[in-house]
Amino acid sequence: MPTINQQIEARVQQFVTEVSGLVRESALTAVRDALSGGSAPARRSPGRLKGAGRGPGRPPNSAMSVRRGSSGRRARRSSADVEATAQKMLAYVKANDGKRLDEIAKALGTDTATLTRPSQMLLESKAVKRSGQRRGTKYHIGSGAMAKAVTAPTPATTRRAKKA
Repeated sequence: MPTINQQIEARVQQFVTEVSGLVRESALTAVRDALSGGSAPARRSPGRLKGAGRGPGRPPNSAMSVRRGSSGRRARRSSADVEATAQKMLAYVKANDGKRLDEIAKALGTDTATLTRPSQMLLESKAVKRSGQRRGTKYHIGSGAMAKAVTAPTPATTRRAKKA
């Protein structure tokens, strides 16, 4: 009577032989289909869904992918572009008080990452104020909305602030 180790080795060898035969059969079928111009398309593996590499819920041509440069990082926006976006956001908040950043981004046709810097500028200038926390943060019109112009800090101003 064979020992347990011999039985295990025999079963493993049998399994390897079966798998090798299946792989060989599959390869021959694939080659045969390729040479004959088979109409059956290649199948996806069951564990990977279509578009799984882009992240959850991200369409293939989102605003984020359009702004990426050749290095794969986001392109740097000019201060005029950031100010223009801030003015659009301010106008939207004036017309629609109490909206979340994702709702504002959707209405303006952009993503929330694009609105991060303009929203910081509007908060600093007190043109808008916010209530709530994290994803529940809502933006409201602030006390200094019309009194102060929304502008980006100049490089000289930021240098002075760092030295002080």
